[in-house]
Amino acid sequence: MYQPPQFKTDDPAIAAELMRRYPFASQVTTDDAGFPFVTHLPLHLEEKGSGFVLWGHCAKPNPQWRHLQARPQALATFLGPHAYLSPSVYPDRQRVPTWNYLAVHCKVRARLVEDAAGKDALLKKLIGDHEPPYAQQWKSLGEEFQQKMLAGIVGFELAVEEWSCKLKLNQHRPEAHARMREGYGAGGEQEKELAAWMQRLGMEGK
Repeated sequence: MYQPPQFKTDDPAIAAELMRRYPFASQVTTDDAGFPFVTHLPLHLEEKGSGFVLWGHCAKPNPQWRHLQARPQALATFLGPHAYLSPSVYPDRQRVPTWNYLAVHCKVRARLVEDAAGKDALLKKLIGDHEPPYAQQWKSLGEEFQQKMLAGIVGFELAVEEWSCKLKLNQHRPEAHARMREGYGAGGEQEKELAAWMQRLGMEGK
């Protein structure tokens, strides 16, 4: 990911927060011809020591798990709030539009999870993230149904080897910050989230 220094953060707490709040990731592998292949899927984040581990799964007919089996190194990306920024926020007219966003990219090494117990444990991590009460319903569905469902997926543990986090909020244009925050604060959900991040980062403006 292109990382101008003014947008880069090395704070693992911020990266972890973004991955947890926006867990619907894009997982990128290469197919047998060397072309990128993308699956959009939720990933569960765990922190291990000073590092990160991601857990997820795909349907068995999805060839991506075979890509991971053959070439375990992959990329997982997370996109946080994002929104258009009009040049009207600047005090002068010689400006152009841009798009602000928060993102995390993770270079990962995959280990497949193919045994039923491992896949069941993985699903419970995701259930815990998104709908904890469903755990009881899953349990009540019976072992035969559970085994049938588990047979239809392949899980993976993704050890994060490197990560980068980008907070693109026009930090280098303080003359626009006050009007940016005002505009984003009056916008939709994504814009309001960006305004909150601007406040969090101390972007008060002039």
